[in-house]
Amino acid sequence: MDLKLAVLIDGDNIPSAYVKEMMEEIAKYGNPTIKRIYGDWTNPKLSKWKNVLLENAITPIQQYGYTSGKNATDSAMIIDAMDILYSEKVDGFCLVSSDSDFTRLATRLRETGMNVIGIGEKKTPEPFIVACDKFIYIEILKDQSEVSESEVTKSKSLQKNNIDKITPKVIKLISSTISDLADDDGWAFLGDVGNLLQKKQPNFDSRNYGFQKLTPLIISINNFEIEQRESPKGRFKLIYVKNKEKIIQSNKT
Repeated sequence: MDLKLAVLIDGDNIPSAYVKEMMEEIAKYGNPTIKRIYGDWTNPKLSKWKNVLLENAITPIQQYGYTSGKNATDSAMIIDAMDILYSEKVDGFCLVSSDSDFTRLATRLRETGMNVIGIGEKKTPEPFIVACDKFIYIEILKDQSEVSESEVTKSKSLQKNNIDKITPKVIKLISSTISDLADDDGWAFLGDVGNLLQKKQPNFDSRNYGFQKLTPLIISINNFEIEQRESPKGRFKLIYVKNKEKIIQSNKT
């Protein structure tokens, strides 16, 4: 059964160009039964959002900026989120913003047992990211399926700017996670590894490094071994991963 999700979007803080891919991504985690976007719709900056709201059945919530320098949109989103929480109509929330002001809201929702997914740009501050169960960078969602062949090369070169490097810190995170789950022979089920990585680092996503899935990401790193095993039900292959043993060679004369 799909989780019922409330999708709350900070219209002042998220570009409208990603809305199609964003809604498709959210659908992977549950059914977005409530979809609202907050902003001052008298502001010309939000005009691009107006064109995509009807196509995606997102309800615009008007919030005037009563005081210069203050973000009234944040307050409106937070109040609505708490109203929805107490209505008990949803199982989780998707907070779409790059603003750290929603850190406390994400924490509060999780304290009540709600699943909280965050979506924002890579500039999102760390406190908001770690306050969510899962955080997805919006830059990795842009779909290239509609890009013509003549634009593929140019599109790929632009996309490279959004791909993170696999640093020693990332490798250490994966390695330690495998060790946490490994059996006596050092093998860990890759599905469990992925789940624990998500808990340790909510913004961990293979797509951040240019891979659609965790398996090819692991294969690309020379520090790990991969093994496929038959499923007890016989329908699928189960993938296990292991840290490669470090061979210490002593110099003998």
